[in-house]
Amino acid sequence: MSMYNKVEICGVNTSKLITISEAEKRELLKKSREGDKKAREKLINANLKLVLSVLQSFSARGGSPDDLFQVGCIGLIKAVDNFDLSQEVKFSTYAVPMIIGEVRRYLRDDNHIRVSRSVRDTAYKALQVKDRLSKSLSREPTPEEISKELGISQREVTAAMDAIMEPISLYEPIFSENGDSLYVMDQISDKNNNDENWITNIAITEAIKKLTEREKRILTLRFYRGKTQTEVSAEIGISQAQVSRLEKTALEKIRGEL
Repeated sequence: MSMYNKVEICGVNTSKLITISEAEKRELLKKSREGDKKAREKLINANLKLVLSVLQSFSARGGSPDDLFQVGCIGLIKAVDNFDLSQEVKFSTYAVPMIIGEVRRYLRDDNHIRVSRSVRDTAYKALQVKDRLSKSLSREPTPEEISKELGISQREVTAAMDAIMEPISLYEPIFSENGDSLYVMDQISDKNNNDENWITNIAITEAIKKLTEREKRILTLRFYRGKTQTEVSAEIGISQAQVSRLEKTALEKIRGEL
C-alpha cells in the first residue's frame, strides 16, 4: 500500500488532511509572519498532502514511511518560515524543493553504503599530498601529480577521492539572500541545448513536416544516412539531376519556413 493511501502515518489520519487555496495560504503566511502561531499551524497542516505527494517519488528508496514523513515535514516547516511573500510565486513551488532537499539529505546520511578503510586511507593521503603540492606549486595539483607522489595509479586516486565526497542534491541551496535561494541546479547548464537551439530545432521539425514524402526521403538519405546524390538516385529510381533539383527545392522550402 502506498504512503498516500495509508490511513495513519506519524499519528496523522491522512484521509482527513485539509487543503486550502493559494489566497488562503498567503493570508495565513502573512499572519504567521506577524507571530500568529495558530495560523502557522493551520498552514503546516494544510500542506501535509504536499509532503505525502513528494514522498511518492522516494517510495522505491526504502526507509520508514513515518521517518520520511517527519523529515518531509521539517522541509515544509522551513518553507513556511522562510517563504518570501514579496515574490510572485506559489507556495508549493517554493516548498517542494525544500521538502525534497530534506528527504534527500536524510536518505544520504542514513544510507548503508560504507567506504572501505583502505579506500578512505588512500583518499586522506591524497588530500594531504594535494594540500602540500598546492602550497609548493602555488596552484591546484592534477590527479596525475598526486598519483605520482603517492606511487599509485591516477585511477585509484580519483576513485578514492570520489568515494569520500558526499553527494549533493540538485536542490541544495548554495546561496540565499532576502529569502531568494540559489540552488545547485541553477548553476548547471547545457550549452549545446540552449533556448535558441531548442526553438530552431522545433522550427526545422515543423518545416520538414510540410515537405512531400519524396523530399523528406531524399533529405533523410542525403543528410541523415550520408549518401551521395548518385546513391540516392539509384535507391529511389530517379536521375541524379532530379535528386539535385528536389533536394534544392526542399532546402529552399525549409529556409522559407524559418
